[in-house]
Amino acid sequence: MMAFFWQSALLLSLAAALSVYADMKLDCHPDFVTLVWTESRSQADTSLFRLGSCFPTSVTAREAVFSVDFNNCNFRRMVAGNQLMYANDLTYISSPDSHILPFSHPVACAYERPKDWYPLIYDPVFDTFGQGDLVFHIGLMNADFSGPAESTSFSLGSFIPIMASVAQKSHQPLLLLLEECVAASTQELHPESSTYPIIANKGCLVDSKVSRSKFETRQKPSEIHLSLQAFRFALGEEVFIHCKLVAWDPIGLDNTNKACHYNQEHGWELLDNPAYSNFCDCCDSICKSRRTRSMASGKHGVVQKAVLGPLTITEVNS
Repeated sequence: MMAFFWQSALLLSLAAALSVYADMKLDCHPDFVTLVWTESRSQADTSLFRLGSCFPTSVTAREAVFSVDFNNCNFRRMVAGNQLMYANDLTYISSPDSHILPFSHPVACAYERPKDWYPLIYDPVFDTFGQGDLVFHIGLMNADFSGPAESTSFSLGSFIPIMASVAQKSHQPLLLLLEECVAASTQELHPESSTYPIIANKGCLVDSKVSRSKFETRQKPSEIHLSLQAFRFALGEEVFIHCKLVAWDPIGLDNTNKACHYNQEHGWELLDNPAYSNFCDCCDSICKSRRTRSMASGKHGVVQKAVLGPLTITEVNS
């Protein structure tokens, strides 16, 4: 096993960058890796570290700890000669007005390739943002989001659990956002369609201002969970929810790329980092777009339109 030697070489190459502000300890095991990042800057929020697509296993005021399998977190597996290597990136998510800028460090574990091990297929690795395919999903879930919903009928005032996700394959980690969602009584939207706004203004859960609807705490960046309180619309009829899903750079949150819901006590809150809820200030006005470099639109692009349904909202006593 050569994990120790590769790890030592990698850490030496990062020593100049890490020694001033932080220390990183990397332990490579046969099937998993443990990484401990110790941060000296008091302004740093250790919960904002990500290893690939994974959140920290645990955090303290100064440490972010990851203990994850190589099959998770979008580790890249590569073969070079007699070496089998697993590579990823440790990233810090921040915002343009933060005192600490976003940054990224490579993480790698290398092993002697077993003599009887050969890759079944050649799986190319793309490190460039925008390469490869994205597959989006949206569905109705059960109450704790542990599986699909058992019914598509919801009584008025109950919660409709909705999960959307993006399969990232060889992409660098992406954050999934719901840019727009409206309910309609038709599977296709037409100018004359009767609609009910749910999410608008580049990620503002406008329904949460008049209900208990909210985004749930993320389990992974590539998924978003929405608890939507069943509303009075087309009662007893088929309802379709039309959404625009957006896969975005995790460090690129701003007032046009966000997930905001309304807290009755504190006002608009940013799901992914409440400290930057000022990104949601425009939810009561107009969140202006800005020009961005994006992947090609369409089925395999950064933006995907999706339709969920049909579902039915019924009166409580019906």
